[in-house]
Order: sequence, then structure tokens, then C-alpha cells
Amino acid sequence: MQYMLCKHRVVDFNRWYRIFKSHEQAAHEAGLHLLHLLRDTSDPNHIVHLFRVDDVAQARAFTQAPEAEEAANDSGVVGPFELLYLAD
Repeated sequence: MQYMLCKHRVVDFNRWYRIFKSHEQAAHEAGLHLLHLLRDTSDPNHIVHLFRVDDVAQARAFTQAPEAEEAANDSGVVGPFELLYLAD
């Protein structure tokens, strides 16, 4: 099985979450299936989320699309974010 782990900070979790949820169908269509959404206990605007991925190439294309960058900017992602593609 393959996974994608995302880690980043946001300005405001609630703002980020609304935009994240609005892209849920598109992510699902790209083969991303959310397994966990976690927040740092000392900084709730530091987010980690784990997806099961149907196809890594398709997941990369989804996260590198101009719409993904626009959504990150609109949702208040701060600075660079980390994406790790994992397999078990």
C-alpha cells in the first residue's frame, strides 16, 4: 500500500479546514483517501495528514497542479510544506 504524508503550518486551522474540505471530492477523484488529520498539541496550526494513495504519480500530479498551489495560498498555508510518499 502507498501513502502520502503532508506536514505544514497554517495561519488559522478553521480557515484552512474549510478550504481543505471543499477540495475533498477532487482529492478523492485523484486517488487520495484521508486516513488521519492530526494537529500538534502545542501548536494547533501545525497540521499533519496522512492519505492512502491509489497511484503515487497521480497524487504528485494533484499536489503539483496550479490549483493546489492556489488552494494552499487561499487557505493560509505558511511557508514550505512537506510531502512524503511512503510504502509499507
